[in-house]
Amino acid sequence: MQRLKTRAQFQAVMAGSTVARTAHFALHRTQLDAPAALPVESTTGPGSARPQALFAVHEAWMGALVPKRWARRAVTRNAIKRQIYNVSQDFEPQLPAAAHVVRLRAGFDRKQFISATSDLLKQAVRAELQQLFAAGRGKAGA
Repeated sequence: MQRLKTRAQFQAVMAGSTVARTAHFALHRTQLDAPAALPVESTTGPGSARPQALFAVHEAWMGALVPKRWARRAVTRNAIKRQIYNVSQDFEPQLPAAAHVVRLRAGFDRKQFISATSDLLKQAVRAELQQLFAAGRGKAGA
């Protein structure tokens, strides 16, 4: 599975459709179009007139968006991102060859999850991500 790295890649996926939602997460997906999915020659770059492909490899791509608005502490944001990438690896064989972004859309209650990296928080995040991917894998649209 490839990881999204550039702002343009994230924007392209976020412009696609939302295929699944849970209480705290949303799964966005966009199909890889044939011209953009083909490998691009090394003549692309700042001085080239040819556009550079956003998704050079035709396989599943994954990105994680964890805004500071919903997870204030960096340690919490990083723990949630690790969970997103780990759970996505488990579901990789069931995901279509498309670009995906998992977006945190609501914060976890700080009264219930006092520690930023508690095992309780990690289990709650993992369980919800498994529900998200299970709901999103069956939807071919987008």
